[in-house]
Amino acid sequence: MSDWNTKIIEEFRANGGQVGGPFAGGTLLLIHHHGARTGTERVNPVAYLPDGDRMVIVASAGGADKNPDWYHNLKANPDTTAEVGTEHVDVHAEEVLGDDYAATWERLVARMPGFADYKTKTARRIPLIALTRR
Repeated sequence: MSDWNTKIIEEFRANGGQVGGPFAGGTLLLIHHHGARTGTERVNPVAYLPDGDRMVIVASAGGADKNPDWYHNLKANPDTTAEVGTEHVDVHAEEVLGDDYAATWERLVARMPGFADYKTKTARRIPLIALTRR
């Protein structure tokens, strides 16, 4: 895990889910995921969109040309855990597709406009992953 992620995770846990810096005032969760090949558990901080009964996370990788590793891991192992505030929530991860993708993307960029910038940096379609409680 990168030092940057480690610092955010520590700050998140120390402050009941609140962090400063680029995430200040935003919605952030910690997604647990198991390696698709290794089975090793990992944790990543990700911004999310509260969307009805689901939390939508964005596999933006900062606009990189490939999806983040956690995206592949959630596709292979969709039943996992998310830390939201001080709560550990059992969730099921499912990619948002079709018409739901377009509508959800619009809601996402209306709330977090920075994601629109990421979309201009890559030719790939940035995946959205809906987390629903299990």
